[in-house]
Amino acid sequence: MTHLSRARVARRIAAGAAYGGGGLGVVGAAAVGLLLAEVQLAKRHVGNGADNRVPYADGVYGLGYDTPGEPPLALTMLGDSTAAGQGVHRAGQTPGALLASGLAAVAERPVRLCNVAVPGAQSDDLDRQVELVLEDPDRVPDVCVIMIGANDVTHRMPPTRSVRHLSSAVRRLRTAGAEVVVGTCPDLGTIEPVQQPLRWLARRASRQLAAAQTIGVVEQGGRTVSLGDLLGPEFAANPRELFGPDNYHPSAEGYATAAMAVLPTVCAALGLWPAEEERPDVSRQEGFLPVARAAAQAASEAGTEVTAAMPTGPRGPWALLKRRRRRRVPEPQPAPAAPSV
Repeated sequence: MTHLSRARVARRIAAGAAYGGGGLGVVGAAAVGLLLAEVQLAKRHVGNGADNRVPYADGVYGLGYDTPGEPPLALTMLGDSTAAGQGVHRAGQTPGALLASGLAAVAERPVRLCNVAVPGAQSDDLDRQVELVLEDPDRVPDVCVIMIGANDVTHRMPPTRSVRHLSSAVRRLRTAGAEVVVGTCPDLGTIEPVQQPLRWLARRASRQLAAAQTIGVVEQGGRTVSLGDLLGPEFAANPRELFGPDNYHPSAEGYATAAMAVLPTVCAALGLWPAEEERPDVSRQEGFLPVARAAAQAASEAGTEVTAAMPTGPRGPWALLKRRRRRRVPEPQPAPAAPSV
């Protein structure tokens, strides 16, 4: 699928989400029977060796930067198993802990991490998660990172419904005063046991959803980072290294790759990135585009950021497409201890 055709489909999905449209599908009806048969075959291989436990990573990171009288920055993770950190065994290996540690190093200020993400969550669970985040109006996070979408594709949630829930979550968090960064739906076509034609269908569906998510998020004042071929091209090149034991969730190296891709955008959202890096770099093919075109391009290239630029244009809102340089994040030392029971 070309960028232009993906942009058109993403625009229709986002419009349906905004105006209450029906379930615009991303896979043709003729393919459904074949798709379901392939799914059953894939399920025999994907998820073997899975450990449903998620390390408890909530706590304060970067205590060495503590300044009396200055509260820590607050970072909250929302979404599914990828946001929660399923697939690793230590708190310091989860994306939330890695992002908190990296943000603390850039800001030179402690960061308090709270994670409300749930393995298996679909976008309709974001309503509940946002309620948890905003239950105390005096403790609204400085920034929220949402990773969601893979389960929407595998459970065949209509993309208009998926984007509607995500857009609503971003709107509520932004209205409350939090910055929002969304890691869009990963490319499920990179999951190694999945065979053709399901691999092609999964890639098409997940990239279309990622593009539509981007439009919905940017229009609500958030920023997106494309997780593309599951958090970077390294996944496709080294699947046995970057996937965990269940062949589905990322390994520690995979989550570190995700954190490196998302951290610059989190820092930029908080005004912590150098001003000169906020200008588009033509040498990296950055620039201003209609939001649907920017979304379509970002869906095809992992690590690409899209943020609102101008509210109006000949083809609707415009966005800034950026390909930020990834920054290695330090592994948290030590990770916070789990609460006593």
